[in-house]
Amino acid sequence: MKKFLYIVTIFFAGQVALAQQKSQLKIFQINIWQEGTMVPDGFPAIADEIIAKKADVVLFSEVRNYNNTDFVQRILAELKNKDAVYYGISSEPSLDVAFISKFPIKDQRPLYTEANKVGNVLKSKIQVAGRNFTFYAVHLDYTNYACYLPRGYDGVTWKKLDQPIVDVASIIEANRKGKRDEAIRDIILDADKESNSETIVVAGDFNEPSHLDWTSETKDLFDHRGAVVPWDCSVLLTEAGFVDSFREKYPNPVSHPGFTYPAYNKDIAIDKLAWAAQADDRDRIDYVYYRTNKPLKVSEVKIVGPSGTVKYGKKQDEDSQDEFMLPVGVWPTDHKALFVELEF
Repeated sequence: MKKFLYIVTIFFAGQVALAQQKSQLKIFQINIWQEGTMVPDGFPAIADEIIAKKADVVLFSEVRNYNNTDFVQRILAELKNKDAVYYGISSEPSLDVAFISKFPIKDQRPLYTEANKVGNVLKSKIQVAGRNFTFYAVHLDYTNYACYLPRGYDGVTWKKLDQPIVDVASIIEANRKGKRDEAIRDIILDADKESNSETIVVAGDFNEPSHLDWTSETKDLFDHRGAVVPWDCSVLLTEAGFVDSFREKYPNPVSHPGFTYPAYNKDIAIDKLAWAAQADDRDRIDYVYYRTNKPLKVSEVKIVGPSGTVKYGKKQDEDSQDEFMLPVGVWPTDHKALFVELEF
């Protein structure tokens, strides 16, 4: 009898310990600047960064499938040659985003809609520790880059304006000429149908700042010139229940601006890194958003890339309290990336 009770006690103790175990999912979001082709040795450096950051899933922007090559298969092969095994599904040539995972991909498809004909949203599903995740890898419309207007530059031609445009209504009107807000609305509508996914992640290069960054606290910083702007994409996602993982971890946009573009890169001429040479055009335009109906914690958020930044067309040492994961070698892009660890 005592032996039986001992075995039962050990069994239940093991079950309690198992229930108390936590699972982590490490997300790496990166704009790879035309598959790393703009930087010498950029392509292998993409794989090096994935391995160094121990990423579980990776969401890529600026996939080009150059010369009828398949980026997903190329990066999987590069990783395998370096003893890192990931799953990935080849996508259509017109798709400029991609997704790979250490977990098998259960389903994947482009999110083609009327507002999103160019195929810059890719929907992928995986399961981690019994939890269903749906990922939307995005690269939104780069035109009508309206955050340049207060900085004295045109967001379509990239040319200098006669004077900055600081009227918020005019900025929003110009911003909505792009297709970013339409794409985000389509993602939200699609995500609302995902009743079987406990956690949904939307991540990528939005080509648009956040309303959590252009606030009254920052209106006189970073060449915002007094503008407090409710940028559409971040407002729409917030209203739909999505959480900006970076701002959840670092709510102060003054001490932790989180700039992801432009990024300094020692291997590239400075005039190739910024479009507004006479402005402070730094912004946070790369994001990892999530929405969940089960307990989940953002345990870590780091900016990945060089700590140096570009301001007024010149290199500047980092001037914030942002936390960085530095490159292991060559940095393959003109963006900084994001590392987000979810714990559940």
